[in-house]
Amino acid sequence: MKFRTRAIHVGNAPDPQTGAVVPPIHPATTFVQPGAGEWGTFDYSRSGNPTRAAVESTLASLEGGCGSLAFASGMAATHCATMLLNSGEHIVAGMDIYGGTYRLLHKICNRAGIEVTLVNLQNPQELTAAIRPNTKMVWLESIGNPRITVPDLPEIISIAKAHQLLVGVDNTFATPVLLRPLELGVDIVMHSATKYLGGHSDCLAGVLATADPELHKRLYFIQNATGAVLSPFDAFLLGRGLKTLDLRVRAQCATAQRLAEFLEGPPAVEYVLYPGLPSHPDHARATALFQGLHGAMITFALRGAADDAKRMVKSTKLFHLAVSLGAAESLIEHPATMSHASYDPAARQAAGITDNLIRLSVGLEDGDDLVADLEQALA
Repeated sequence: MKFRTRAIHVGNAPDPQTGAVVPPIHPATTFVQPGAGEWGTFDYSRSGNPTRAAVESTLASLEGGCGSLAFASGMAATHCATMLLNSGEHIVAGMDIYGGTYRLLHKICNRAGIEVTLVNLQNPQELTAAIRPNTKMVWLESIGNPRITVPDLPEIISIAKAHQLLVGVDNTFATPVLLRPLELGVDIVMHSATKYLGGHSDCLAGVLATADPELHKRLYFIQNATGAVLSPFDAFLLGRGLKTLDLRVRAQCATAQRLAEFLEGPPAVEYVLYPGLPSHPDHARATALFQGLHGAMITFALRGAADDAKRMVKSTKLFHLAVSLGAAESLIEHPATMSHASYDPAARQAAGITDNLIRLSVGLEDGDDLVADLEQALA
């Protein structure tokens, strides 16, 4: 079956008891067992739940993995992946990463004795130079947040595998519609499923997927031991969102391309970061990696004072001023004070997250209306 068909049918078999085409939600926290010491498929909902298992099978199919795990949030999923490391070991991460990931790596993982080095993955030589004898993992984003970089994933995988390192990729911005990193040899794929996979700003969720059964077992052990699992109700919402994922992302990409081209025109805009523009330094790589699509996230910089960016993000009428992304409604935000406020100031400047940056998440509204909204806000 093709991707769009699997999103609808895998994990969504009609209910055998009633014939309902939408599987029921199972809110039960515990399940009757056949006998003492005899275990059925499900025993306790932290360890497994029928509704969560159904959406995990859909997600594994869409990512091309042997299995997936659904978490209570994207950060819970990322934290699980980092818990594969022991105290004294080392992660190399990309510099263009979500502020919550930066905070986790530098202010939580460090308490467990895990060391972190951020590098500019646009230059793979920096990755090689950062690898130490105690390095165990490379963590990056397939499309960086917020500067929309597109790292050379095949080259990074090659370097990591030469040093026997795990590779984890946050694929939230790209989604499996644009890219399936497991097919390239990545070990772990993470999604903040709150974003495109859920797609409606009403479901908080995270996902890990892997193609290695032994690695899946290790991650499941950590998830079960720590307990940050997705609730049955959120699993139902996530599964519902996945059915329209392919349609939504393709429509959002088309509108984003139009908005990015528009933003290159106004004199108030200093530059635009969108992989679908020939002006983007990673345009050719993104076009090859992402099957001709370029995502629905745009970052641009305004000329003038830093306060101009803050005034503009408050001036839109259709773009809601809010963090998060990937949903039906378009969002606008100011990374330096919102999504990436958890960065230490020096690290934020080193990552190029300047005060004049604005990030857009392009939704499903009519493109004419979104262009008009940006026009009036810039004015």
